[in-house]
Amino acid sequence: MIFLADLHVHSRYSRATSRTCNLVELARWAAIKGIRVVATGDFTHPAWRQEIREMLEKTDTGLYRLKPEFQPRDEIGSAAASRAEDVFFILNVEISSIYKVAGQVRKVHSLVFAPDFAAMDVLSSKLDRIGNIASDGRPILGLDARDLLEIALESSPDCFVVPAHIWTPWFSVLGSKSGFCSIEECYRDLASHIFAVETGLSSDPAMNYRLSALDRFTLISNSDTHSPRRLGREANI
Repeated sequence: MIFLADLHVHSRYSRATSRTCNLVELARWAAIKGIRVVATGDFTHPAWRQEIREMLEKTDTGLYRLKPEFQPRDEIGSAAASRAEDVFFILNVEISSIYKVAGQVRKVHSLVFAPDFAAMDVLSSKLDRIGNIASDGRPILGLDARDLLEIALESSPDCFVVPAHIWTPWFSVLGSKSGFCSIEECYRDLASHIFAVETGLSSDPAMNYRLSALDRFTLISNSDTHSPRRLGREANI
């Protein structure tokens, strides 16, 4: 089956996001744009995590979708609203890590994916002991990106981490201002657990394919949306 997936979004609990960034609107706009799989984003935020638990149910695909009572119902009963029941959610969160390695400040953003509510809760609890996860849907933590990966794997062997928008100068694993020279330098002994990287809006697959060090990684591209209407401006097939 061929389908579209947007795996980097934010909720209304992240800074500078639309108040309409809720699960119903994300599902509705995904249906309008023909996107089949959407990330929840922001699951470490307590209020958003509660909404996720209350409004989503697991399917036999291993993904989640809106419970019937929360499916969007447009006044005119639009086709997009009826298709929203075919939109699936995957649990994830973007973490901003700001820390020092070898005397240099590093700022790395990571997408962390969880297989189920139990892993989501365990991971959130572990991160809550490290920093403030309630002030922003995309929390900023003084946590080494390598250690974040370790915590994710400890929370569930089915958790995984994807370095976000890897070329953004200030906030990415390969960023020119505060990143590393390679994925391996950042994640060290756990680098083998990184199997995909996100191109980000500032680069495209063709650019990334020019760097042979990235040959082993699957490239993904996402919207990083702060508004449901912006879903799918970049997406994966």
